[in-house]
Amino acid sequence: MEKLNLAILFGGRSCEHEVSVISARSILRAINPDRYHVWMIGIDKQGHWHLNQSLKEIANKTVFHSGERPERIDEVSLDLHQHANLRAINPSLEVPHIDVIFPTLHGTFGEDGTIQGLFEMAGIPYVGCGVAASAIAMDKTHSKKLFAAAGIPQTPYRVCEYFWYQANPEDVSCQIEELGYPMFIKPANLGSSVGISKVHDNDQLVDALEHAFQFDNKVIVEKSVENCHEIECSVLGNHEVEVSILGEIIPGAEFYNYQTKYLDDQTNYAVPAPLDKTKTEQVQKIAIEAFRTIDGNGLARIDFFVDRDSGEIMLNEVNTMPGFTPISMYPRLWAKSGLAYSDLIDRLIDLALENHESKQRLNFSLED
Repeated sequence: MEKLNLAILFGGRSCEHEVSVISARSILRAINPDRYHVWMIGIDKQGHWHLNQSLKEIANKTVFHSGERPERIDEVSLDLHQHANLRAINPSLEVPHIDVIFPTLHGTFGEDGTIQGLFEMAGIPYVGCGVAASAIAMDKTHSKKLFAAAGIPQTPYRVCEYFWYQANPEDVSCQIEELGYPMFIKPANLGSSVGISKVHDNDQLVDALEHAFQFDNKVIVEKSVENCHEIECSVLGNHEVEVSILGEIIPGAEFYNYQTKYLDDQTNYAVPAPLDKTKTEQVQKIAIEAFRTIDGNGLARIDFFVDRDSGEIMLNEVNTMPGFTPISMYPRLWAKSGLAYSDLIDRLIDLALENHESKQRLNFSLED
């Protein structure tokens, strides 16, 4: 079989930049060299794209501080003429024709539909959900409305917009407090628990809102489910969707924040999750339903709360580009389900090519 030119895209302008670099490094180590010519494309924090076959050569360039200008010798961009592929900024730089892109960009400009739109315009196959599914899942104000319309159970929540909060802080605070304490306050358009606070009383409310508003102009406020299992499920597929076994997150802090996710060893995991067969199947069924509700493709990690007392299942959120770090739950759950990390990468790339091929039958012109 002829090798595919695979580009792993990482870094980016999001505050989840560093997590993206770790995910890319993990994928690179596990990938099958007999099947792919691997090219690394690192996006620095100013948005410049750097091409190399070595992650080490470009990883340092992805952390330039504002105001500094990296050399343009290895800089590339997407040529948005259909099927034109990569374009070098430096005419002397030879660039490959990329057959498929594996984006490991987490958060803003990576899993919110923006980069997926570029891939679509350039006509390059890519791993993961499309424009609409990515945008909907990323914006929790939209996804929650869609899940509610589909009858999927969720935790009680409120939406708080920066403009209205600035104009009427006391009224907005009163409306939020109707949920009851404790509650979680989070930016509507971020992941990796960035900007999230758990609030126990009115004294903490203002600081938590102002913290979340640093990252987004919309904030989601959710009623905390205190006595629950925090359950995660990995989803894989296009038209036919598979689900992994379930895992439970047991945070080493009060909640599963950025620190406990990526920077310390205090979080424990129960894989499989300690739920009975009936409850497990119910969660898996809802995971597939949520994935199909957003019209997902490729992959997603679906997060739930399961009340320990009542057994009620509540959807938390859908993550369309979950972490691929060595401790990330998405690949961990598939490994425990019998699908090894390297085989999972192959499956995701095959799904990307399948999804791209299915679009080629579409007619975008009225001409014969």
